[in-house]
Amino acid sequence: MRLANVAGRAALVVDDGIVDVAVASRGALPSDLQLLYERWDEVRALAERVTKAAAPLDVGVLQAPVPSPRQVFAIGMNYAAHAAEAGLENPTFPPTFTKFPTCLTGPDATVELPSEFVDWEVELVVVIGQLAYDVAIGDGWRHVAGFTVGQDLSERIVQTRPPAPQFSLGKSFPGFGPIGPWVVTPDELADPDDLALGCTVNGEEVQKSRTSDLIFGVDALVHHLSSIAPLLPGDLIFTGTPSGVGATRTPPRFLAPGDELVSTIDGVGTIHTRLVERSASHGR
Repeated sequence: MRLANVAGRAALVVDDGIVDVAVASRGALPSDLQLLYERWDEVRALAERVTKAAAPLDVGVLQAPVPSPRQVFAIGMNYAAHAAEAGLENPTFPPTFTKFPTCLTGPDATVELPSEFVDWEVELVVVIGQLAYDVAIGDGWRHVAGFTVGQDLSERIVQTRPPAPQFSLGKSFPGFGPIGPWVVTPDELADPDDLALGCTVNGEEVQKSRTSDLIFGVDALVHHLSSIAPLLPGDLIFTGTPSGVGATRTPPRFLAPGDELVSTIDGVGTIHTRLVERSASHGR
């Protein structure tokens, strides 16, 4: 099943078309996507009854498929090669920060650059579909609604500002959390633990890896995070980025006005992010 945000309304994506959830359920289910994650079993049941699209899909009107999560968890250094390029050892517990929900945007977004030190980080994003608290290893998948493609855009100066790093603030400027194009359930994928992902800047490949290289996979992340905080339906987990970020290159490379960032995860989808100069009205 694929669930999309079509101009603010929840829709099932069927082949190359869509079915409005509220219409198809005859009002039994709401059009508000965020509310649907609280009723995930009902959404799945509706999807099983839908066999053909009711309208064509216009990708130009797609918005963030999880528009207002209560919690956004983000994991650092979760690919061994990324930890190595940063000169760090593999962690024994997932390094965790947040991206404040106001940074989220959709799959075809224009994002203003607050400085010349903004970096790219393609990520598999997990969407929680069932309350998870103190979940045992091996039970994590039961609490997952699906996946979406994400970018953990990062302003590296704010992120590492002394005396104490500000990871959450450095990664939460407006538009710094592009996600989409929809949420895909794990049963749509041949192996949800082994997905190819990568991104390009102006057509040049800058990241390429597979989620099988995650230090903490999806099941382990649900286990570890839920050992401390309840994970709520509709919450997001940015699972970490592979090697190839700009800050660790020699010399460092960052995004500039006019750049186009294309992020892809096989079986999940592709998102496009255009970077522009920050407008004068948004000065610091």
